[in-house]
Amino acid sequence: MKNYTPLRYPGGKIKTYNYVKELIKINNCKTYIEPYAGGSGVAMALLLNGNINKVMLNDYDRAIYALWYSILNSTTELIKLIESTSITVEEWEKQKKIYNQKEDIEDLLKLGYATLFLNRTNRSGILKAGIIGGKKQNGKYKIDCRFNKKDLCNKIKRISKFKNKIKLYNLDAEVFIKTSITKTKDSFTFLDPPYYKKGPGLYTNFYSHENHKSLSKTIDTFMKNKYWILTYDYCDEIYEMYSHLDSQTHYINYSISTPTKGLEYIFYSPILNKGDTSKYLKLH
Repeated sequence: MKNYTPLRYPGGKIKTYNYVKELIKINNCKTYIEPYAGGSGVAMALLLNGNINKVMLNDYDRAIYALWYSILNSTTELIKLIESTSITVEEWEKQKKIYNQKEDIEDLLKLGYATLFLNRTNRSGILKAGIIGGKKQNGKYKIDCRFNKKDLCNKIKRISKFKNKIKLYNLDAEVFIKTSITKTKDSFTFLDPPYYKKGPGLYTNFYSHENHKSLSKTIDTFMKNKYWILTYDYCDEIYEMYSHLDSQTHYINYSISTPTKGLEYIFYSPILNKGDTSKYLKLH
């Protein structure tokens, strides 16, 4: 499946694209929503392929929000930065410093570019990880191996042409559900919160047990009359929170240096027509 987003994400949602496209079609949805946008791979594929008319993207991580804001509102300037910056360890150190001050930096373009730079030069795209090839650059792959400037610029230009169909938010996911999703009609939401077990190692904004529990209550209370799916890592703690919902488990390819197969839950909205899952996903 072609990736339309400039961001790399661990366990990215893009492999579910065909299934999500089918769910949107059979449930007659017009707006697609991601409360945990991240790389927004599915959102961009749906929008750029004409499967959906409107997209709502939310990410509480200010750095991710800054990048999407820059893609949509400072397209030319962002492309200039990509084209003019050298992809070196020295530049990585500089961009890492900017990223580490993300809560204090007002310039969203500066922060957005630092986020993109680290995402493309860190192992598996993880913002908390180290440089591809290491600081001594004596690894098999080098720092610039995932930084194809032409490809990144083309993706950003293409997305920017659809900016009038994208609404961007920087809210806590539960606040976003309560204040924004509840007001939508004919919408489909893909909830992809931080993993329960692996979350702290993968995400800058990971959840505690209480955060996961609070989210489950918010979904039960505010999303019962909406169309949505929720994906999570396969573990007892999560199943306990959502055991009252229809669910399935499927295999995902997950890679942090070596590809491994993992199991993931999909939980379904009570009103969703979930179609024939086996046609699109490798079920457990």
